[in-house]
Amino acid sequence: MRRFGWIAAAAAALVATVLSPREAGADTMDPALARLVTDGSCRTPGATGGLYYNPASGYQRCDTDDAAFAKLIAQWGFAIAPTAMHPARSTGYGGFDLAIEGAYTNISKNETYWQLGTQGKQDPTSGRFSVRNTSPDQFLQVYNLKTRYGFAPLSLPLGLLGVELGTKIGFQANSNIGMLGADVRIALLEGFRKGWPAIFPDLAVGGSVTTTTGNPEFQMTVAGADAQISKPIPLGGTVIITPYVGYSFTYIFGDSGLIDLTPNTDALNYCGYQGGNTPATPDPNKPYADGQPVCGSGTSADFNNTAVFDSVRMQRHRIDAGLQFRFQMVRIGAHFVTDVVDPEAANPDATITRPDPVNPNNLVTENKFEGLPKQYTLAFDVGLVL
Repeated sequence: MRRFGWIAAAAAALVATVLSPREAGADTMDPALARLVTDGSCRTPGATGGLYYNPASGYQRCDTDDAAFAKLIAQWGFAIAPTAMHPARSTGYGGFDLAIEGAYTNISKNETYWQLGTQGKQDPTSGRFSVRNTSPDQFLQVYNLKTRYGFAPLSLPLGLLGVELGTKIGFQANSNIGMLGADVRIALLEGFRKGWPAIFPDLAVGGSVTTTTGNPEFQMTVAGADAQISKPIPLGGTVIITPYVGYSFTYIFGDSGLIDLTPNTDALNYCGYQGGNTPATPDPNKPYADGQPVCGSGTSADFNNTAVFDSVRMQRHRIDAGLQFRFQMVRIGAHFVTDVVDPEAANPDATITRPDPVNPNNLVTENKFEGLPKQYTLAFDVGLVL
């Protein structure tokens, strides 16, 4: 009983570590999608920061920089994607694994889409964020509390199939982005543990899904499928070292929320809003009711500056390798995952047409992920096996 009390206390400590509140002022890596526009002349910065409607633009609408958004989502998606950090062998019937994981993913911090697309530091005097993040994090830090639970194995003529269900809850450091995820795994050679068949390595396949929560600027879901090969190596009676390698396919779904591209201008006040153009509140300048805003002392121009970025759909092909060390009920692990090919090669049909930066009168077609490098994640975890 004393041993299980210690286990419960350790589990509670893990939960408290993951779910403990973080300082709101440290959210330098929160998304700031309003800055991602193709022509900055549609708005003007305020004297103490912020982005305001530019009266000189007339009714010109701010155009979203969809290529920058796609690159941002691509690198963010790699970071929150399931790490597949596990050997092929399941926890066994009724087995339970509780662990805390830290994963660190490199990003292109010097690129414009990261410097404009994330909040940056907050001015202690005005309370405003700057219009550019001059020092994004070198690595996106993601921390997860994970569980794995083994179900009754499926019996087949050649052996047993181990079935395992996993869950996770986590967050990204320096942001308000949270994550929820689940996966299912089947260990294909679960029955081969004795006699000469035991020389074969363990083999498992699985599927997973992770989704973000807590931030209204975008919603991202990453689905994945993976295959792992591992071989436990017993050392003495209580220590087991398990190296493993694998491949994972991930598919990223990224969608922006409704983004105000001039967030510091109140469109209603700028318009002198008197209601919609309806029979109850008619616009004296129109002979018909069209539901559009009726302005008093201002104009409705800033209503045009609310937009949604083009959705991002992309795939990544990744390979991984790791090592797990287990002593009795305690285990620790290290894991590395990287792209097989760069995002542009993995998504050759992901094209976008936009004005030529040199000659805006001409249109150019390019891959959304052109120039985006391969990424990698280095992860560590520590857990209890019950």
